[in-house]
Amino acid sequence: MSSLRLALSLLLLPATDLLADSFERDDALKLPDVVISANRQVQARNDSSAANTVFTRDDIDRLQPSSLTDLLSRVPGVQVARTGGRGSLPGIFMRGTKSAQSLVLVDGQRIANTTSGDSGLQYLNVDQIERVEVLRGSRSVIYGSDAIGGVIQVFTRRNAGQGLQPRLKLGFGSNHTWERSLGLSGGDERTRFNLGASLDETAGIDWSHASFPSDRDHDAYRNKSLSLNLSHRFSDELEMGFNLLDSRGKSEYDNSAGRYDDVIKQSFGQKPYTDYTVSSASAYIDAQLNEVWQSRVELGHSENRDTKRDKLSADFSVFNTYRDSINWQNDLTLDQQNSLILGGDWYEDRFHGSTTYNENSRWNRAAFIQHRFKGEWFSTELGLRRDQNQQFGGQNSWSGTLTLPVNPNNDVLFSYSEGFRAPTFNDLYYPDTQYSNPDLQPETSKSYELQWRSQLSDSTQLEASLYRTDLRDAIILDASGKPQNVATARINGFEAALKQELFGWQGNLGLSIIDPRDRNSGHTLARRARRTLNLDLDRQFDQLSLGASWQAISSSYDAEDNKNRLPGYYLVGLRSGWALNREVALSLKVDNLLDRRYTRAWYSYDDPGFQNNQPYREEGRTWMVGVTWTPQL
Repeated sequence: MSSLRLALSLLLLPATDLLADSFERDDALKLPDVVISANRQVQARNDSSAANTVFTRDDIDRLQPSSLTDLLSRVPGVQVARTGGRGSLPGIFMRGTKSAQSLVLVDGQRIANTTSGDSGLQYLNVDQIERVEVLRGSRSVIYGSDAIGGVIQVFTRRNAGQGLQPRLKLGFGSNHTWERSLGLSGGDERTRFNLGASLDETAGIDWSHASFPSDRDHDAYRNKSLSLNLSHRFSDELEMGFNLLDSRGKSEYDNSAGRYDDVIKQSFGQKPYTDYTVSSASAYIDAQLNEVWQSRVELGHSENRDTKRDKLSADFSVFNTYRDSINWQNDLTLDQQNSLILGGDWYEDRFHGSTTYNENSRWNRAAFIQHRFKGEWFSTELGLRRDQNQQFGGQNSWSGTLTLPVNPNNDVLFSYSEGFRAPTFNDLYYPDTQYSNPDLQPETSKSYELQWRSQLSDSTQLEASLYRTDLRDAIILDASGKPQNVATARINGFEAALKQELFGWQGNLGLSIIDPRDRNSGHTLARRARRTLNLDLDRQFDQLSLGASWQAISSSYDAEDNKNRLPGYYLVGLRSGWALNREVALSLKVDNLLDRRYTRAWYSYDDPGFQNNQPYREEGRTWMVGVTWTPQL
């Protein structure tokens, strides 16, 4: 089925008939007005109970982000705090929650490192991405642990149509940055494939202001990525497929030790770097068993490997985590008004490294059910999930949504959802019991949300959310460095997304206002700005496209004690594209046009000999030119 037919079906079909046929998934990934991640099935964005933002491949090409984190920073309610230049560890704060409290998926597979909880988003190459979906708010009923703040799902590149379609891209920019990628997609009515590879390299910048003399060099970054998608339709009722994404390379960084006396500087100079790998592979069987029952089984494997080394010494450390998973989901269309989701999840996490943990594996199994009713006057969604974990036992999660269609162009949604996050291997099993606690329980949350969705006019669309999240048993380190379930937090927030077309210009405005507080101390949670504003303006002039971005971030605090204030800032960017002909296109962008100096994080080291609280540097003004060749075969 063509993308046009799929788009029309979204407008014409009732919700219970809405694209139960998952064979349309690859086509749906091209469309901006559908969402897959909310319930692991294709549905119209307006029919999803989750506040969501979708970036298609067309959006990625238009916005020209240098990284996935650059793209995510445009989402209302999402803040990104990097600790340096490209390849640096980002903090992802979704609706005021921390990085480990938001779930990251690649083609349905979890990719988070089980020792630290970080997902390695900085290593995912945007040229290998077809689509990014961001769900704001807890989705623990569907996904279980980690989905307190929301869900970020990355879909790898897909086939763009029948026949062979090659592509080649070359870019060069500031800091001796090179971007190279190539790909080939093809297929027919039954078989589709896409194969892509990319290589990015940059000399980078010096991430820190104060460090060892030996470490005052530019921190380079290298990324090699490979993606593969293959699917075959055996009949109208049965399809099988395989997805792969592998990103690996080298990322240099500063030792974040601060500045101290000359003798120690000379004795302990460092040039550290990380050899990393983030990979995800999955296979699926999708079957339409009868008119009302569709079943999908996915098997997955993901790896997050990290080896830290030093050019000036033989020191190294290895932290490799692996995850195997199985998901079985059944979508039942009971009648024109009622539908049901029944499913089960199982995954096992394993750790291998240079440190011997007290435990190196654990499993989690779960069952979930969600019922949806769509009526003329109101709609409801009610879900329940039960997780059973080898370490902490059982955990129940509930969610419910009431949707009231005020008129054909306005909907109001009232939602309640529960979430939880399992402690990491570092929290539970680190060999030094001073820095681990096997008695930790999961962090839990309760969220309340009011949404308003409005099509104000043919050229104006508004989505707004008012929400509150209460966190309990949050894990923090006590004075000795031991993790404890002692913290509670309250996050109040408002966010809005406005799409407006005016005089041929397409505008996308995102606003977020949050008040994230530690309920014990009353302090603002670290690295969360209270106000953020994003604006993108784009226009197409025949073969020429022009665009501009403006981002404003208010001040925040680097630590929970609220002593070190990070000033607010704003950034301006420009971009353009020129299609020379059907096969060749040029691109140019300038980020941080005004060369603003700013920081989103500071580093410190708990030693009286060090000068603490030094800001991480961010890149100043940068530029990138590129050429894309898509020959017609």
